[in-house]
Amino acid sequence: MDISPMLAPVVVLVAWSLVMWLWMYATRIPAMRRLRTSMDPRLPKDQTVGTLPPEVRWKADNYNHLMEQPTIFYAVALALAVADMSAGDAGSGLNIILAWFYVILRIIHSLVQATVNIIMVRFAIFTLATLCLIGLTWGALKVVFGF
Repeated sequence: MDISPMLAPVVVLVAWSLVMWLWMYATRIPAMRRLRTSMDPRLPKDQTVGTLPPEVRWKADNYNHLMEQPTIFYAVALALAVADMSAGDAGSGLNIILAWFYVILRIIHSLVQATVNIIMVRFAIFTLATLCLIGLTWGALKVVFGF
């Protein structure tokens, strides 16, 4: 059984999300200890993690972002991978190029947000990634509906 090449960018983005999870806690836990942040679950978020330095919160913000729009990427990429097993070319050509560009741009977006967090740079990277996702979705629509 052949494995669709479309699965590789999916797995890489999942792995990257887990890297960001590790980075988030590797910075958050020491900061919370240093600041003696209350762990009282009855307190509002802004009174607990909201008191952490921005450089610490940026990693968590990015991890949350990786749980948002990439869910669309996963759905369309997995649809193309499934179609690739029957159609034979759904997970190749422009579709695989767009999938890899999407993943690379999301990783770059993470690095920018987690380190310098320049919003206009992040926005430009996010926009380029979204354009890749639109192209990938268009490719999936063509495969699924045969146009």
